[in-house]
Amino acid sequence: MVHLATAIIPALFAAIAQAQYTATYLPSSAPEHSEKDQLGTNQCGTGNSQNSLCQNVYVNSVEDFCLWAPPYSNGKNSSVGDTEQYEVSWCLKPGYGTRLIPDGTIKGAHFVQTPDYVQVTGWGDFTKMNIPRNDAGGELDPHGADGMGNPHGGLVFGSSFGKLQQYHEWTNFMSATEFCIRACKDGKNAPKLCNHIYDVMGCAWNMPGNYDQGVFENCVGNSGEPMGIYGASTFHQGEPNTPPAHPAPGSSSCQAVSSVGNGAQVTTVSTSTASTAAATSSHLATSTMAATATSTPTASNGNLRFSLGMDGFAFGAGMTAVVTLLGACVAL
Repeated sequence: MVHLATAIIPALFAAIAQAQYTATYLPSSAPEHSEKDQLGTNQCGTGNSQNSLCQNVYVNSVEDFCLWAPPYSNGKNSSVGDTEQYEVSWCLKPGYGTRLIPDGTIKGAHFVQTPDYVQVTGWGDFTKMNIPRNDAGGELDPHGADGMGNPHGGLVFGSSFGKLQQYHEWTNFMSATEFCIRACKDGKNAPKLCNHIYDVMGCAWNMPGNYDQGVFENCVGNSGEPMGIYGASTFHQGEPNTPPAHPAPGSSSCQAVSSVGNGAQVTTVSTSTASTAAATSSHLATSTMAATATSTPTASNGNLRFSLGMDGFAFGAGMTAVVTLLGACVAL
């Protein structure tokens, strides 16, 4: 009977891990809001506007990718850290209902597709996307400290693996000058390869790769080692000795393009858009009052935090099933 338990339990845990994704969307079927306290929308249409509050990102190639950035700038409190809950999508390619990355913003970009993920790394002038000059930046991911994503409601899509799909695991670092974004194909390796707990370690440590300026290319590559894992040892952010980044994985079949852009004449947003800033401020105030009135208890376990929402329900139900199965196996 021990052999039966040994065979069944790993499969059950795999099913529970998959069940943590309480919803899977396509852009055509996404709701207006996919998470509570969401500033923007996931029903974005097919146009584009520099005032868009679309929160859908796409990662397909060096000519077709999006990044998260603030919805407004007032020159002082629109840093990535200040606005991580409210970031909106900025895309190179028109037609997603998002803001467009102004031509000339991206100074170098390197797309690589591996068996497990797609990734873009590079440099740019992201003051053109409302990030304040000299901002050291921060990390965006679908698992914020409150159990929801940063930004709340942020969804990531792509079609590199054969059909358009949602990437449930992704991570994006943004600063005033550097960016990296990785979106992982659903599977057992996705949470490790798109880990989000090393948020102060930056791009080069989390996503080693090509960051050369003046080069734009599409490549095929090998999947890198999971960030923070070194054989049987796992590094935890804040420990006194920080290990070096993993070596950049090999890539090949690189095809260069001369530049990236959309050719659209868009106005660079360098000062606050009053309506957007006011909406964000009002939304923040409303969210804060609602949170104070109806705060949801959470249980913290190291770097993991489970909210007692749908994800918490799925986890709890899964653990109940595990306990039940273990009891049955013992009885047998």
